[in-house]
Amino acid sequence: MSTASRPYPIVQDLIESFAGWLKHRREMNELRQLDRADFDRIAGDLRIAPDDLEELVRHGKHAADELPKLMEQLGISAEGLGRAQPLLLRDMERVCSLCNHKGQCDRELAAGTAAENYHGYCANASTLESLDRADVVPH
Repeated sequence: MSTASRPYPIVQDLIESFAGWLKHRREMNELRQLDRADFDRIAGDLRIAPDDLEELVRHGKHAADELPKLMEQLGISAEGLGRAQPLLLRDMERVCSLCNHKGQCDRELAAGTAAENYHGYCANASTLESLDRADVVPH
């Protein structure tokens, strides 16, 4: 829907943000209602530590949105990596989701300087450097 066809775009954006926040709160509430054994079993099924699972859920589904943007600036295909090494990509998404440098990363991505500066703050830097570019460059 274009801005012209939305009579109050700012209000609509606020409503959508609030709806997303509410949905996340409901998901968090569902998670809290699980007993510890069920929660630990889910974490085990996902092959991650229960503390990491709890933190990932708390951060929400967009917590790793920076990773594909950074990979694009580096000339790496997230889709190609997902095909070639899906477990590696999943682990990189986990690392990105738990990152404490989101603000800096977002600023660098917006400025188009992330490819030059990510080494100083990105916990995935060494992994990104070690990727076999032949498997993951866009075709």
